[in-house]
Amino acid sequence: MSTCALCGRSVDAHDRHVRLRLPDPVLRLPDQDRGDGTWKSEDDPNAAVLMQVPQVGAFLRALLPVQLTGGYTVTFGVWIGVRPDDFRRAVETWWSPEYAQLTMHGLLANALPAWDVFGAPVTIAVTDPQMTPSCVGSSDPELASVLSDQWEHDLILGGLPA
Repeated sequence: MSTCALCGRSVDAHDRHVRLRLPDPVLRLPDQDRGDGTWKSEDDPNAAVLMQVPQVGAFLRALLPVQLTGGYTVTFGVWIGVRPDDFRRAVETWWSPEYAQLTMHGLLANALPAWDVFGAPVTIAVTDPQMTPSCVGSSDPELASVLSDQWEHDLILGGLPA
């Protein structure tokens, strides 16, 4: 097993994907994603990319990459809360050729382990038509920093399961 010279952890723990199962507002519901009228693109919320929950909101899956020092990346699979009209547009284009041009604005619907950015405005865009959209910018200074700066390993990896 190879270890990182910067933090001593296994190198395998560095370039990883952490998929958050549900938007935080949905996690707070007694029935979570199983309530009446809830719609998901897949039955398993870990596989779903679109979700709408009555009285809570509409959500899209997005990738939120966090750059670590030393050239590593931890990518969070987060949920983005969007307006109903934007959600309808996403559903109409997600599996079509127009998906490649999809860009939307919404609010980060998951807390992240090291920052207070839940509910921050975020812009998502398709950067690879074979992948989920990525978080590409934010008018919130803290989330913009999360997306653009490099972070020490212990700050991020210390808060994640091994």
